[in-house]
Formats: sequence, C-alpha cells, structure tokens
Amino acid sequence: MANTLKFGTDGNWATKEGSVLGYNSENGNYKPLPFNFERAGSATRVNKQGLIEVVGNNEPRIDFTDDSKGALLLEPSRSNDLQRSQELDNAYWTKYQTSVSANSSISPDGTLNADKLIEDNSNSTHQLGKAISYNSGTTYTVSLFAKSSNRNLEIAAGNTNTFPVKAIFDLSNGTVLSSTLGSSSIENYGNGWYRCIITATALATATTNINFGLTNGSTLSYSGDGVSFIQLFGAMREQGSYATSYIPTSGSIGTRSAEVCNGAGNEQVFNDSEGVLMAEISALDESGGNREITLSDGTTSNRIIIQYRDSSNIRIILAKSTGDEFDTGVLPFNTIEANKIAVKYKINDFAFWVNGVEIYSDNTGNTFSSNTLSTINFDGGSGLNDFYGNVKQLQYFDKALTDQELIALTSN
Repeated sequence: MANTLKFGTDGNWATKEGSVLGYNSENGNYKPLPFNFERAGSATRVNKQGLIEVVGNNEPRIDFTDDSKGALLLEPSRSNDLQRSQELDNAYWTKYQTSVSANSSISPDGTLNADKLIEDNSNSTHQLGKAISYNSGTTYTVSLFAKSSNRNLEIAAGNTNTFPVKAIFDLSNGTVLSSTLGSSSIENYGNGWYRCIITATALATATTNINFGLTNGSTLSYSGDGVSFIQLFGAMREQGSYATSYIPTSGSIGTRSAEVCNGAGNEQVFNDSEGVLMAEISALDESGGNREITLSDGTTSNRIIIQYRDSSNIRIILAKSTGDEFDTGVLPFNTIEANKIAVKYKINDFAFWVNGVEIYSDNTGNTFSSNTLSTINFDGGSGLNDFYGNVKQLQYFDKALTDQELIALTSN
C-alpha cells in the first residue's frame, strides 16, 4: 500500500498564483502534484490570525475560519450589491435618528476601519438604511459584521411585503433573539465581532430598504440616550440562499468570480484495478445542485465520483464508459458538517466509509483497464458540477485498505 497523493494532510498547505500543491512523499522522496487553480480577481479569507484578508487574482484561499489546520475554500461567483460596504458614513446610506463615526474601531480585518452607528436621543427607531431593488422569486442573503457596546442589532427590510424577513441579534451572547419569516444566523468572528445573516425569497419586484438598526434589548423603538452605539463593518447583500465570504465594495457592485481547482496527478499516481480515495470536506449549503469530486481519465466516461446533492444527500459512483460498476444510490447525508469520506474500489470489493463507519458496500463489479485514471478534479471530470465547499484534506492510496485501516483513516 502506498499513499501516493496527499493534499492538505495535517494542515500542510502550499499555494501560489494559479496553483495549490498536492504531493507524494513516500519513502522520503518528495514529488509535487499540483492542482491548477483559477479565479479571475481577488477574494477574502480568514487567515491564521483570525483576520479577514484579501488575496489576489488566481490565488487559492486556505481559510482558517473553523480549523487551525485550514481548508481550501472553493466558492461560486457572487456579487455584493451594497456599493459602500465599509463606508457607512457615506451619503449612499440614509441615517434615521442615528449618526455614524467613521473608522473609529478595529474591524475583523484588524485595521481601524469599522464604523460606529450612534443613536440620537429621540423616542423612535434608530437605523441606517439603503433602498435597493428586489426581483420576485429571487432569494437574497443580507449580512453585516457587528460588535456591541450595550445595544443589539436588528436587520430588516423596510417593506416585508417585498422581502419578508427581519431578525434581532444579541451581540453580547452571539445569539439570534428573534426572527420572523425567512431564516437567520449568527457567526462568531472573535474579539466581540459577529457576522449577522438573514435570508429570504423576495415576494415582489420592488425597491425597499435594507435597515440596520440599534435595539434596546429587543425593543426597536425607544428613547435614545445620544451616546449608545454598535460597531459595524462589511455590509453585504448577495443573491443566493447562504452567505459567502465577504466581498468589499467602495463605490460600485463588487463581484467575486467562481473558483476552479483541478488536474492533480497522472497515470503513475493512480492504480486502475484497486485503491482508496479519501476526502475530508464540507459543503457551504445544502442547496447548489450536484457538486462533485472525481478521480477520472479527464472525461466523464471513466471516473469515481463523490457527489454532494441538494437536500442533504450524497451519492458515490464508479462509472465506466460501459456502465456503472458501483453506485450507492442517493443516501441521506449531512453535507454541512465536515466529514471524512473514503471510497474503496477493487474487483468485486467496493465500499463507502464515513467517519469510521462503513455506510455501503457491494461485492460485485469490475474496475478500470490499465492507464485509465489520470487526474483528480474538484468537478465532475470535465468542467461541470464544480465542488463548492471546504476541503480540509484529500488522500489517495494505490491499494484497497483493510476495514481497520479505513476506520483509522476516516475516524475523527
């Protein structure tokens, strides 16, 4: 048995523009097996210090949001429709019984560029808003980074007949106090900062406000004291059912291009007759269509497929040009959690393991002819069904592993 390809194992990452490194280190002989990487333009990640930072064109993002070892973050294209995401004092934003003190605190990117939203002393609501258009039937996600002094945050639409969601976020305890319609969530970014998120599908084509408001506990309209505030950073509205990485804007709509990562390996790395493909991955959301990782001949004719599907399902397939030799069918599966998955293939000996447990097996079927398997792609094998999510590691073994070895490989 040889572990002929490693990728991100034990938090070992090497990236440069256009490439993220896989490798073979058996017998102390290091051989690079790079993945090609593409993204037209910059994007943000959370670095080892826990700070949001911008990386450049075609530079892979190793993100440390959830794990000190990091994960390759792969995302679809998204746009931030709010054109002054970090300039809340700008006239682009309308202030309702509030004022904004610009660049007055340290933001989640570690610099002095977060703004304070300060309530006045009127007996009213205290908000910051922006009128923006919605298309009926389109799902939108609104997010904002916030930090409290002694006030909470409400995110709401000015007209719930158009965008039917509002939520109040407890910025002291990092919880959602209340939420109506749609969905809401809160994410801890450290140092008192939280990313507050709401999602809903527009009910009408119209223009209405997105409002970011201070609340006195859970009370929306109250007599302000003229000094209380919350700290804000990184306003964002995007089309989609979940929040993606922050997209900064400074006067126009900002867009992050989709990412492509593929092409590691060659015929000498992979064994056509038997082996194990292991991946530790998590999806960004339950939706998004089929998202696939494949070991293949570079086409859709001959491939082993790890396929995440809509509605928390997974499917594992060994497909040949002559037909499918191994197919688990669609299985219920938590795609959002980080799972250690292994696919074992050998003539008349196939199995699918997750987190130390055998989920499915089959004792009939053939594998591939010689010199077939040549590449691993984070897509369906020919550029479709890109995998979007977090990739903590990927490994390949050129022999079928024993049950005990598969337990050890996939256990947490």
